[in-house]
Amino acid sequence: MVTITSTYQGGLRCQAAHGPSGTTLVTDAPVDNHGKGESFSPTDLVATALGTCIMTTMAIVADRRAVALDGMTAETEKVMTTTPPRRIASLKTRITIPLSADHEARGVLENAARTCPVHKSLHPEIDAAIEFIWTG
Repeated sequence: MVTITSTYQGGLRCQAAHGPSGTTLVTDAPVDNHGKGESFSPTDLVATALGTCIMTTMAIVADRRAVALDGMTAETEKVMTTTPPRRIASLKTRITIPLSADHEARGVLENAARTCPVHKSLHPEIDAAIEFIWTG
């Protein structure tokens, strides 16, 4: 179990502290939702969580097979709904992997991406497509 403690600081800004490490981060409401947009918004953190979870899960599988994924990148495009209620409509993620498209671990790595905990936790109405780009 991990506890995150968040404090509202006013001005649509919050500070969150990660219990185990004490690391903190700040969120701001986005400009298009009455905020300053000076930091990640809460929904930006969902997009961040998805991209980093995909890469972390893939790396766990790759490590078991002694496959190096250093330099892998994730780009997640977050789109919000245009009609109420305001929510995430889509999180499309592009994963660039520094391996050849015919690498023997391709299937297990792509499966790991699709089954990462964040991807599996998203509401089914969110379009969470993953595109894989093999560059090796």
